[in-house]
Amino acid sequence: MPATSETTSTVTVDGLRLRVAHTRPAGIDRPRVVVVLHGWGASIDAVGSILAGLRDKVELVALDLPGFGESDMVPAAWSNADYARLVLRLADQLGIERFALVGHSRGAAISLVLASDPATSGRIERMVLTGAAGIKPRRRPSYYAKVGMAKAGRVAGAVGGPPGKRVQQKIRARAASADWLAAPEALRGTLRNVLAEDLSPRLPQVDAPTLLIWGPDDEDTPLWMAERMEREIPGAGLVVLRGGGHFAYAERAGEFNVIAAHFLAPPASAPTR
Repeated sequence: MPATSETTSTVTVDGLRLRVAHTRPAGIDRPRVVVVLHGWGASIDAVGSILAGLRDKVELVALDLPGFGESDMVPAAWSNADYARLVLRLADQLGIERFALVGHSRGAAISLVLASDPATSGRIERMVLTGAAGIKPRRRPSYYAKVGMAKAGRVAGAVGGPPGKRVQQKIRARAASADWLAAPEALRGTLRNVLAEDLSPRLPQVDAPTLLIWGPDDEDTPLWMAERMEREIPGAGLVVLRGGGHFAYAERAGEFNVIAAHFLAPPASAPTR
């Protein structure tokens, strides 16, 4: 039997160079195509356990989203919808009409946009979401205190000259999130956009079979978010991987991949003779 084929290449979509990994399983007639989307600050490498676990069951496409890994930086402050459009354009360029999605964190938020937009949802066959972002968190008073500090810092930076800029930097170091501090300046507008967007209204509009796989110890996207998604996405199911956190797909890779493969691999994907 021939070996599963794997390629990593640079694909240019709408002027942006993207690092794309493409894996085709051997000996399977008409395997389902699955696009794997990583989370904020990550890359193809971060979802390597998913690619390794599913490579013999489905055809896989993974990419470094613009602004991350080896792909080009976003040309402006993007939204979840901008990333969703890019995924569709990449699929078009690769000749892929319909596909499934596996999304982690911000990649899952992009997946939600794709599967809930009437203009594109017909192209999404099914979807696995893990540690999905997109629902507004429950804020504590300390959060609003930090927001106030950040606003004061912006004012100081705008009107206070060099001393004000130094004050702004000190406040930012105390009040900003780890993602904000780690993000290059060119990505901060995008981070602000995606964090401000509440995808909750989209949940009832999702038009694809959806499986949620979550870690109960997830502190970034707590389990209550998964439970809400299960209630509001039509027909969604939820699997909780004991001992898993925000990266349950890697922390509990064996269980995650067995469950995801069972959900994603089409019945017709039996080995050919």
